[in-house]
Amino acid sequence: MNHVDIDDIEKWPHPMGVNSDRRDVTGALGGEDVTVVRYELDPGEQFSGGLHTHHDQEELFYILEGTATFDVGPEPDDDHAEGHAEERPDTEAVEVAAGEVISFPPGQFQCGRNKSDDTVVGLVIAAPDTRHEWEALESFAPCAGNCDGITSHGVRAPEDGMVVYCNVCGTELQVA
Repeated sequence: MNHVDIDDIEKWPHPMGVNSDRRDVTGALGGEDVTVVRYELDPGEQFSGGLHTHHDQEELFYILEGTATFDVGPEPDDDHAEGHAEERPDTEAVEVAAGEVISFPPGQFQCGRNKSDDTVVGLVIAAPDTRHEWEALESFAPCAGNCDGITSHGVRAPEDGMVVYCNVCGTELQVA
């Protein structure tokens, strides 16, 4: 059995600077089969670096305080479960209030953020395993290369920082 006070867990902000109070509960407890991360989002902050999906994990967001707004893509179909999306999916905004939980199966695009004037506190629970495979992460972002507009991007995490790359042209961008 392991036991920890959330306030004793070191803050671990997102490498893209989209939040400032992210705490790795799983790491603090030495977990191996599930990921739990606690977020405290100030107005304008978000859980992750934009619209994305994990092709290898289911994610649940349990909102403890405030109201989070999620941009939610369509349920994935079998044709797109493993490959990257050809274009950014249409999304709908879904508000999730304190005491509510929203879940996303592997392959469903989403992005949660605090669009309110109040603080949002939430737990993100993902399984299986304590870490997703970087190669199974896909996000949509403006291409830093020759593509026009927003394209599908993959991620890999070498030892010296995260690398985001365009799935269309291959242009790479290193994130601290």
